[in-house]
Amino acid sequence: MTSHIFRAYDIRGVFGEDLTPEMMLKIGRSLATLMDKEGLGDTILVAHDVRGSSQLLSGAFLAGVLAGGLDVTWTGSSSIGLAAFSGLVLKRDVIAYVTASHLPPEWNGIKFYSGKGIGFSADYNMKIGETVADDASLMKKSAAWDAVGVFDTISMEEEYTRYFESKFDINGVKVVMDCGGGSMSTIAPHISRKLKIKTYSIFSNVDPNFSQRASEPTRKSLKILMEHTKKLDADFGVAFDGDGDRGVIVDDTGRLLTPEQTGILIAKDMLKDKGSGMVVANVECSRAIEDILEPLGAKVLRIPVGHTFLTLEADRQNAMVGIESSGHMVMPEYFLFDDAILIPLKIAEILSKSRNKLSEMVDEVPIYPKERIDIDCSDGYKFKVIDSLKVSLAEKYDDVNTFGGIRVDLDEGWALIRASNTSPTIRLTVEARREEDIEAIAEPFTKEIKDKIKEEGK
Repeated sequence: MTSHIFRAYDIRGVFGEDLTPEMMLKIGRSLATLMDKEGLGDTILVAHDVRGSSQLLSGAFLAGVLAGGLDVTWTGSSSIGLAAFSGLVLKRDVIAYVTASHLPPEWNGIKFYSGKGIGFSADYNMKIGETVADDASLMKKSAAWDAVGVFDTISMEEEYTRYFESKFDINGVKVVMDCGGGSMSTIAPHISRKLKIKTYSIFSNVDPNFSQRASEPTRKSLKILMEHTKKLDADFGVAFDGDGDRGVIVDDTGRLLTPEQTGILIAKDMLKDKGSGMVVANVECSRAIEDILEPLGAKVLRIPVGHTFLTLEADRQNAMVGIESSGHMVMPEYFLFDDAILIPLKIAEILSKSRNKLSEMVDEVPIYPKERIDIDCSDGYKFKVIDSLKVSLAEKYDDVNTFGGIRVDLDEGWALIRASNTSPTIRLTVEARREEDIEAIAEPFTKEIKDKIKEEGK
């Protein structure tokens, strides 16, 4: 049984090894079982990214959900934002998207969302895995010949584009768009041009193998975007990941912004109109968010790492914006799901209202020094070490947050301790406002972690 492919918030595996068409059919039947038992409805929208195996796997998944009696709307290859928008507008109960996000092309997987675009909980995803593992006793029987689900196809690209045209008024902005050969390759430049943004696109031919650019948008993979943004005298550049739920910004000087810097700029603009509002940010995000936004009227709520928490808490808190350190961002005034096309559209809107260059705005948003330290710890007891640290650190420090790990806030910075889900490692992340404070913060936490590892390892 390939139980390791069932993760807390999605399913991922290597095609042909642990993720096969046979497995996807079982996953489809298991989802139908879950929806029946939990009363989640009986309609689903299914879409997939551009990977070579995605159409095949989505077809196998379709067979499973249809056999489970669900009515299916299939939109084929699309960005994750277009898929979620389609499910929302069509009022489907669940949205399923076949993708492995930023992973290499041999990988694939599937993500599930509610009809509003909120990611499935870890509990729901684990129940799907349990049903696959014990299909004889847990899985709903295949529907009778006259109860098989209804299948239809639809394209919502025109409605999706018109939605953004109705929401944004942008003039005189020039952008370079790096789609990385992924799912944003056709739709993102099209929307940008429809909104009268002068758009230069690179790597905008669909590339199932991601041979033009790695699907993960990093400093190393975005050198061409940085060069072109300066060379073409563009106002900014943007790069998307493989499925289009993350976007990173490059300013007019070719400088890569952190997700926190981008989120702060967007939130600052929102606060000009609203005067106050909630910002949700995960525990790995920089304290610059509080330092800059709270004096302007924002309230900042820290949440665990993960796009499911981001969408869920943004909804619960009626947030202006939700920020993930990995580049996911939500703006609930538009919709709850993390559609990366909103990021460049908001930046373009800000620039069209301002006389300042993006680089001048970014100069006012600091990047605090940050260091990550990986400490070896056996998979057998790394989570016990975390539990022990929660107790000992709560006794020593006043401001301790145990959502998604252990975050300790100090006057000069903060420390975050998390156990890796994929390796025998405990990771310590430290941020300080000043470079000279990094070591002073890291040292006592490193010692505390190593002491607890010794205790548990005896």
